[in-house]
Amino acid sequence: MSDLELKRAKSGVDERSLTSRATLLDLFSTAVDAVSARVAMPRHLPVASRGRTVLLAVGKAADAMTRIAVERIGGPVSGLVVTRYGHLEAGPVLAEFDVIEAGHPVPDANSLRAAQRALDIATGLTAHDHLLVLLSGGGSALMAAPTAGVSLEDKQAVTRALLQSGATIGEINCVRKHISRVKGGRLALAAGPAKVTTLIISDVPGDDPSFVSSGPTVADATTLDMAREIVGRYAIALPGSVAAALADPANETPAGDSLGLAGAETLIIARARDALAAASQRAQALGYVVTGLGDQLQAEARHLGASHAALARRLSADGARRAIISGGETTVTVVNKAGRGGRNLEYLLGLAIALQGAPGIFALACDTDGIDGTDDAAGAMVLPDTLERAARAGLDPAEHLKTNNAYAFFAGLGDLVVTGPTRTNVNDFRVILVDVAGGDEGG
Repeated sequence: MSDLELKRAKSGVDERSLTSRATLLDLFSTAVDAVSARVAMPRHLPVASRGRTVLLAVGKAADAMTRIAVERIGGPVSGLVVTRYGHLEAGPVLAEFDVIEAGHPVPDANSLRAAQRALDIATGLTAHDHLLVLLSGGGSALMAAPTAGVSLEDKQAVTRALLQSGATIGEINCVRKHISRVKGGRLALAAGPAKVTTLIISDVPGDDPSFVSSGPTVADATTLDMAREIVGRYAIALPGSVAAALADPANETPAGDSLGLAGAETLIIARARDALAAASQRAQALGYVVTGLGDQLQAEARHLGASHAALARRLSADGARRAIISGGETTVTVVNKAGRGGRNLEYLLGLAIALQGAPGIFALACDTDGIDGTDDAAGAMVLPDTLERAARAGLDPAEHLKTNNAYAFFAGLGDLVVTGPTRTNVNDFRVILVDVAGGDEGG
């Protein structure tokens, strides 16, 4: 092959790679837009009531949800907005609202302030008032009110231990509900006779509303016994105050027929399946045969990546252009607390190692909130030449995976996906494009 032919061949590979990158990003953008407050909220908002409408928005989408609500409801609306640092939209301040930015995924002092302000608002309501609660992912940390005897430091320690244990989000929130004065329906209890309506952008697999932001206005079906079992199963070392709280019957979550919870209205307005459906429709329009794996996958991230690599290899056998799309919330067992990298990055690193440069297979995995774990990337991409480029850069994929350091691996390749906060959250979005017929990129 001549030098010119080599240059053309290399150019062709780069062009195909760029096209596949663009397609991956397009599908992610389509998924996120489908579950934005702008798309999901308007048809579900109530009209202004004769009494006061008091709004409480909590989560990563809180600011965006509040702005849509204020535009659409009509009439005077005031209340509280609680969101993660950096998740406020640019533009005019919400003048009639208290706005608190707080810590995530571990609560901080502002999380305490937010929870107390929410409880104060709820206890001041009457039977003529309407409490409109707008929930999205992240609220468990953003609004924290430890039960009597449990300090913020103890709550932080338990949260960190649970997050690093490999426990699912449902299991983590079960424990958090039973050491709280606001979670597990307790905020609705505080609202007493007021009408309570909760609109939810769901970030939990299975879309159980009681687990989104630990369900401050939703009846809870978990128990203290279940919380203690989870702690024991994951060998969580509890501070003495937390162990005592989990042994105290007074910390059982309130019954569903309690005043405030009985008759409360709860509606999920956006969920992972909506994001996946939009992306699937877009992929089909682009000529891909879609394989949908569902929105509830919760396996260990690296193991799921390896499993999906095997699936992609099998589906590549017939040469069809395929898109494998899935959602859910995988888990990561942390062995190196100094490592950097979220569950989507660990998924992708496990995928890349298992693919071993298989030709024509491209992948993206991102958190729909724009932040994978605690770093500044939504996720990353894997290309057929990922391992080849890593070898040239001196990056050992197995070592980076072993040390929970996937962020450094993908940052070193320039393959991180950085979006900033999307102001919505339905958890992980993953897509694998199989296009072997398009060429032998990286093979």
